[in-house]
Amino acid sequence: MSENFAITTTGERLAPTESAVGESVRSQCTELIARYARLITEPRLAWTTHLRLIRKLGEGGQGIVFLTERRGADGFTLPVALKIFSAGRYRTPEDYDEDMVRMSSVASHVAQIHHENLLQIQNFLDRDRVRFMVMEWVEGFDLRRLLTTRMYSLAQERFSEKRWNQINEILLTAGPEQPRFQPGVAVSIVRQCLDGLASLHRSNIVHGDVKPANVMIKRTGHAKIIDLGAAFELDEPPARRSCTPAYAAVEVLAGDQSSPQSDLASLGFLMVELLAGKSLFDPRHDLPRILQDKKTILQRLPDLLPQHVLRNELLMHFISGMVHPDPGMRFRSADDAANSPHGAAGFLRQLVKGDMASEYQNDLRLWIDELLDFETGHEPGE
Repeated sequence: MSENFAITTTGERLAPTESAVGESVRSQCTELIARYARLITEPRLAWTTHLRLIRKLGEGGQGIVFLTERRGADGFTLPVALKIFSAGRYRTPEDYDEDMVRMSSVASHVAQIHHENLLQIQNFLDRDRVRFMVMEWVEGFDLRRLLTTRMYSLAQERFSEKRWNQINEILLTAGPEQPRFQPGVAVSIVRQCLDGLASLHRSNIVHGDVKPANVMIKRTGHAKIIDLGAAFELDEPPARRSCTPAYAAVEVLAGDQSSPQSDLASLGFLMVELLAGKSLFDPRHDLPRILQDKKTILQRLPDLLPQHVLRNELLMHFISGMVHPDPGMRFRSADDAANSPHGAAGFLRQLVKGDMASEYQNDLRLWIDELLDFETGHEPGE
């Protein structure tokens, strides 16, 4: 009986095709095998990607993000996030195209980083000149939603008294205007964000818009930096700058370009807000007033932070190294802020030595899991 061999593109004979019981068999897929042979010698493959929009996840100045289902062959489906970029903020179509080319370059570099605290980018597409970015879908909540009194009240209504007391002791409690995170949890989240920023900065990429809405807490309890629409490569700064004034560094509001140090300041403002339970800067104020408030942020900290935070010298040193109005007085890098004895790692180690630490990631995982159950109408644990 003749044997059927697979053939490589170089003509090398491979092992014969075998049946489930190990016997050599004659393939009845002659035409498919021929197609396979032609396919693997093609220098370029092209196919249509099928994306089904499910629901809107968010909307901003750059466009809309949808939860989307990517469909493949044989019933394969994968939930992904799809950002569709609007041309509404551009003066001409050429301006839009120019910015999209820059964004595509950044997306290509970020897609190769693969860091658990950084959103994974999967593709950058064009249809009828409108650009799309395909990203991983992150199941969880961004910090903007977690900091709302509505979310806090929802949890208070649904949790048992015992569980609610645990949450207030370990995770967060009521603040002057919004929920206030316990220091260990806040610093744990910020340290993970610093690790994500460090991976970007090592690739000479600046995020440019770190704020609560751009930090997700996943169902696993991990923090993940999302929305890279304002990111840029240091050696190719964008012609059109964008930022969120309440979280932008002093130098950015003064007209300078964003930098790794300005990313640290933005994350520092976010951290202070987590600890303070209130917004640091009134959005109704004009830019000169916000800029002045940022320049005097160190003097304002005693009026913003609770006493147990102010009494911790190590934590206050960490905060100062993040939000200092002089970029030269901030931590040298995100990695330094995350891992130095005077940074996040030093403070978390202090909690461990004082037997005041908790398994923060697991605590966050349980909490996010419960909140997601509430949203879907299930009781926790169902």
